[in-house]
Amino acid sequence: MEKEVFVINGLSGEKKLSGSISINGAKNAALQAFAFCLLFKDAVVLKNVPEIEDVKNMVTIFQTMGVEVNRKSKGVYAVKVPKKISTELPKEISKKFRASIVLTGPILARFGKVSFPHPGGCVIGSRPIDVFLRGFEKLGAKVDESAEGYSVVAQKGKLRGNKLFLRIPSVTGAQTLMMAAVLAKGKTVIKNAPLEPETKSFADFLNSCGAKIKGAGTSTIEIAGTGPLVARGKFYMTPSDRIEAGSFLILGAVAGDNLEIKNCNPEDFEALIETLNHCGVKMDVGNNKIIVSANNFENYKTADIKTHEYPGFPTDLQAPMVVFLSQALGEALVFETIFEGRLNFVNELIRMGADIRLWDPHRATIKGPSLLRGREVESPDIRAGLAFIIAAIIANGQSIIHNVHYIDRGYANIEERLRCVGVDIVRQKI
Repeated sequence: MEKEVFVINGLSGEKKLSGSISINGAKNAALQAFAFCLLFKDAVVLKNVPEIEDVKNMVTIFQTMGVEVNRKSKGVYAVKVPKKISTELPKEISKKFRASIVLTGPILARFGKVSFPHPGGCVIGSRPIDVFLRGFEKLGAKVDESAEGYSVVAQKGKLRGNKLFLRIPSVTGAQTLMMAAVLAKGKTVIKNAPLEPETKSFADFLNSCGAKIKGAGTSTIEIAGTGPLVARGKFYMTPSDRIEAGSFLILGAVAGDNLEIKNCNPEDFEALIETLNHCGVKMDVGNNKIIVSANNFENYKTADIKTHEYPGFPTDLQAPMVVFLSQALGEALVFETIFEGRLNFVNELIRMGADIRLWDPHRATIKGPSLLRGREVESPDIRAGLAFIIAAIIANGQSIIHNVHYIDRGYANIEERLRCVGVDIVRQKI
């Protein structure tokens, strides 16, 4: 089977990247938007959708199940759900990426049943789904597990509102249960809900179409069941991807010469901005853009990082930040609190010359600055893959990055966008 790699010739630590990189629509917001289309009687138009592999997979799942999806133009999709669709998520493609699980809530609420395989996705440790299953049971559904996956059936074909306390503030868990609650009978209260801005974005849109959701973006969300929604020509504008913006901001910090990150909302990733400010990175923060000035590594100091749910430091920016810390002066502790095993990628950075010690699945210390050397590396997940790209850009010599399909899942046309700001990167088939 033919595979693809990225070949990158590094800058040997020189800060040469300039120009601007435009931020796409948020991956997670777009995938959840496809899911909430299942709540509507009529067609819903989604705009600013990133052209990434996960979106293609979601479209394929919908089409397999009988949902009508029309790609009207780049980044614009119209979704129409007929009266009858398959309530079984297709096994092979659903196992490819975890986000498919967000479909289970609205399917269960609208059609009374849903079945799905054990979720897959990136190899970043345990990602329990008990938040979903427990929530479905509290809403009046019966859950059966087998070697093949899960079968969930609403008692008497209808979910009933209830009080839910999330064991962990799972973003996809809360959003899935919110969508289910829109079509449930009565009132649902979700406590210990995540605070991510994407949740408020889609709740605001659903409310404009007839939903009754209060408190989205806070730790307590109340949903009054309303029945199917109606868009009446309204469209959902996918917000900009704060993780993509943060990743490119880190790239600018280590390799930029007045690099502009545009079409972003800096308020959505203030934890990173404040951390980089603390480390000595010079940047001009505007309303919808950030310009990273030409910085000198000699002025960078280090900072300890502890990942945390929003508005804390995002786990999805931990890997790129580790690359930054390898170039800053001093020793930093990185404490990954969200996913077990997400620090395993540092072994490849060590091979590139980084001074990193992995203490356990959650903690690593990074000493800098280190001169990185080009290597062949294997991407284990979306965010580590992007971190390897950043490491390869600042390294001395050539790097080859394998498993680029992971990177394609989260970053559209990454090589073309990087070439426009001065990166020597090509995609090759092997």
